[in-house]
Amino acid sequence: MTASVVLPPVVLPQAAFPVTDTPRLETLSVFVRGLRVEAGIGIYDHEHGRLQVLVIDVTLDLGPQAVERLGDTVNYETVAAAARAIVAAGHVGLVESFAERLALDCLKDARVRRVVVRVEKPGALQGADAAGCEVVYSR
Repeated sequence: MTASVVLPPVVLPQAAFPVTDTPRLETLSVFVRGLRVEAGIGIYDHEHGRLQVLVIDVTLDLGPQAVERLGDTVNYETVAAAARAIVAAGHVGLVESFAERLALDCLKDARVRRVVVRVEKPGALQGADAAGCEVVYSR
């Protein structure tokens, strides 16, 4: 028969797990979900000269900051305006290019630490609800 060894419990210093009852803001996210735009998009001949629906989701992480008025945050209308400006600029070959342009436009606001842009192209793939891409940029 072998002897078993019993180890004492591990006790971590209290500082390793600071306990506080004071709430603190970790991050502020502003988002737009399901923005529908009609865009000239696609690489195939049959996609040129016609509009296709894109469904766009954008999440902007601003970090921990207090918001008391609209000027303290990013107005989600600017996200929609940026997407519409890309559409107005003309035909885009790939949803990936569209997503990248929108993400980089969102990062022009210095308060944006991270941006996630998802672009779906319903009807692009037979048998699927949608196909598309998601890009993530951070600084």
